[in-house]
Amino acid sequence: MLKLGLDVGSTTAKLVAINDNGEVIFSDYRRHNAKVYDIVLPDFLKLLEEMGDETVKINITGSAGMGISERTGVSFVQEVVAETEYAKQYHPDVKVLVDIGGEDSKMIFLSPERVPDIRMNGSCAGGTGAFIDQMATLMNISLSELNKLAKNHKKIYPIASRCGVFAKTDVQNLLSRNIPHEDIAASIFNAVSIQVINTLARGYKITPKIMFLGGPLTYLDQLVKIFLENLNMDENDVEKTEYGQFFPALGAAIVDSEKEYKISELIDVFEKAKNMKFSPKNRLDKLFENEEEFKKWNKQRFTQKIKVVSLEEYQGEKLFLGIDSGSTTTKIVFTGENSEIVFKYYENNNGDPIGTVVKGLSEFKKALEKSGRKLTIAKSAVTGYGEDLIKAAFGIDHGIVETIAHFTGARFFEPNVSFILDIGGQDMKAVFIENNAITRIELNESCSSGCGSFIDTFSRSLGYSVKDFSNMACVSEMPSDLGIRCTVFMNSKVKESLRENASISDISAGLAISVIKNALFKVLKLRDFSELGDKIVLQGGTFRNPAVHRAFEKLTGKKAIC
Repeated sequence: MLKLGLDVGSTTAKLVAINDNGEVIFSDYRRHNAKVYDIVLPDFLKLLEEMGDETVKINITGSAGMGISERTGVSFVQEVVAETEYAKQYHPDVKVLVDIGGEDSKMIFLSPERVPDIRMNGSCAGGTGAFIDQMATLMNISLSELNKLAKNHKKIYPIASRCGVFAKTDVQNLLSRNIPHEDIAASIFNAVSIQVINTLARGYKITPKIMFLGGPLTYLDQLVKIFLENLNMDENDVEKTEYGQFFPALGAAIVDSEKEYKISELIDVFEKAKNMKFSPKNRLDKLFENEEEFKKWNKQRFTQKIKVVSLEEYQGEKLFLGIDSGSTTTKIVFTGENSEIVFKYYENNNGDPIGTVVKGLSEFKKALEKSGRKLTIAKSAVTGYGEDLIKAAFGIDHGIVETIAHFTGARFFEPNVSFILDIGGQDMKAVFIENNAITRIELNESCSSGCGSFIDTFSRSLGYSVKDFSNMACVSEMPSDLGIRCTVFMNSKVKESLRENASISDISAGLAISVIKNALFKVLKLRDFSELGDKIVLQGGTFRNPAVHRAFEKLTGKKAIC
């Protein structure tokens, strides 16, 4: 009889089939993008084609497996129990299992004298596959390229190994300093290794033999190498397996289950579960009553506008250059003698802040040559993460602290501004103003869940552009209540909502609301919205998402200039 193990994790689905001799005769490992049934059903059909309509036993495991089990009635095995059982039976010499998954990391200490000692990450995404994904995205490379770069590193640099927001800041600074990408890649792996070892071992001695499990430790050999260096071990201390990424699935397969299925019956069970409708739970009030209200509001939301003229139309002789070299994007603006915009440029850094500024200034040069004008750049200033680098590289006149740049820009639109909220790619800033003076500044310190990259990450994982994903939020009928948690752990909330038949628009609206809730209640810890005053200015690329702007107004009951 075939025994099947299905491991549905936060980001991937793994299916294995083993025969009576314990031999793996089928395996598949794929990202599911929250569409688990679309991944699993073709595998069952392939099994049916290859094996015929055999009788099978099956167990489900994994962080997202419980919901699949509830829908299908297929028995569930907790993933730590599953992989521990498999290790005991097939790898009795192993003393420590180190398992890194999409959202979680685990360390299991095995001993014949006592029950397994299990350690798991609690409230932080550092040391997980999603953390590595985020760092690779920031560097604009694939995971395989990240691994390849790390192989040729010369030096390791310190990178914060907890929440992605700190790590992104450190990586961005390394990129801004033109540190070789090889060294940055290895430093990211080192940060993951340090996080896992320090937070999970917690003083418990890690002794051979050790086994590395999970997708990242299976496919990223340089991550394993750095782990061993930090543990003062070598390859002789590692028990190798060709099925490291399938360990929980294999464990689920060998745990006995009472129920038997024909493969064709199993396909029917999963087909029915796929089409099952659930009553929605944990929903919030919608952002707009209907599409007409959204269109009317969206038309009026940009109440303050700045004059924009072409280089050909510009009447003056002098220009003023402003550059914002941010964490993920670069913004360049040339203004005229009356503060009108004559040229603007907005582009992702893609790990190269200097090259992005060169590209932007080159675009300006082309536009200037095309206009036939001869104009003078009278003054220039730069702000943002790359302030020092860009100032030195291009001979910029002034470097301006971001907070002052935000304040100066806000006063241009609202001279009596009382509160500024800026949500950028990886950070959030709130500035409180009284009597035209800054009285208080708040920053996100330990979590990236209130930032633009938070929504960007989710939109990509669900297969949508940020623009389309954002607009869908405005037509949601029942936004999902996703809370205010770490970006990575919110994945679980999203998947729970999808199981309850939430639409993508409901997820998008829920995320927009979570961004604002995170800013107001988690970072600012506001209890009384009167602290904000009535002259509010919203800044940062995240507010290009109309749902985030609307969520701010709905939650605070205040109008804001955007």
